[in-house]
Amino acid sequence: MAFEPPQRLVRALGETAPQGDDWLEKLPEAARQAVALRELTVERVQVPGGRSSLVVLVRRPDGNPAVLKLAPPRARPESERAALAHWDGLGAVQLLESRTGEGVLLLERLHPDVSLRSLPEAKALLEAAGTLRRLWVEPPGDDAAHHFETVAERTGRQAVAMRASGLADPEAGRLVESALAAREELLATPPEHRLLHGTFRQSKVLAGERSPWLAVGPDPVVGECAFDLARLVRDRVEDLIASPSGAATTRRRIKRLAESLEVDQERLRGWTLFRAVESGVRARRVGRDRDAELLLEFASWL
Repeated sequence: MAFEPPQRLVRALGETAPQGDDWLEKLPEAARQAVALRELTVERVQVPGGRSSLVVLVRRPDGNPAVLKLAPPRARPESERAALAHWDGLGAVQLLESRTGEGVLLLERLHPDVSLRSLPEAKALLEAAGTLRRLWVEPPGDDAAHHFETVAERTGRQAVAMRASGLADPEAGRLVESALAAREELLATPPEHRLLHGTFRQSKVLAGERSPWLAVGPDPVVGECAFDLARLVRDRVEDLIASPSGAATTRRRIKRLAESLEVDQERLRGWTLFRAVESGVRARRVGRDRDAELLLEFASWL
């Protein structure tokens, strides 16, 4: 069959590599080779799919369902593989093979169209918190073959781009300065060192068979738990912005999540600010002005 990448993936990769590369051009042949090597039967490409990878629903030679995922090097697929191997199915989708180096992952099949976003908000946040409790484990030891990026390293790269955006966009400049100041303060005294999902939100938790809810699509990082929880705080941001009580709801959400996962409330607020501003200025930089407005307004509440 033809392995045409969904337009959502094409647009997203265009944002992360505006100068272009040849990964998309090579993707159909890479997918065909990955399928043939594993003797898989293809059912369909998942649409709309993700923003950083091609997801193909397949069956293994024994007839069992699985997912074949292909991602470009800039999406750090080998970091994802290492994290999934370390979690070994606890709270996250199960890795089905140990083959490395291709940017190809063979994964347990979950229910791709049923995420926590299908639940009422209160129930979704409760289930999300339970999933995070299982994911936040000690990272592999120093002698492990894979060393994960740290929160300091990742946010350091982001901070460079944020400073440039703040200078170019006076409207966002005050929020950028506040976010960068919060980052410096937070990195001075990290309370723990855990393996984190990295991009955790409701849509990254899917319904499964062996467990009701399992996380997918990590961009793993090592650091404090509040960093991982921060992205969850702004879930359903469109609804928050549209609500007259959005700011108050956000503050209550921070308090509730911090208490339920024993995370310091002020640290969670600080990382929520940093991550919202970083996402907002990045959205504006690539022309997603509506997303930028929502995120920066949300950040102004913090």
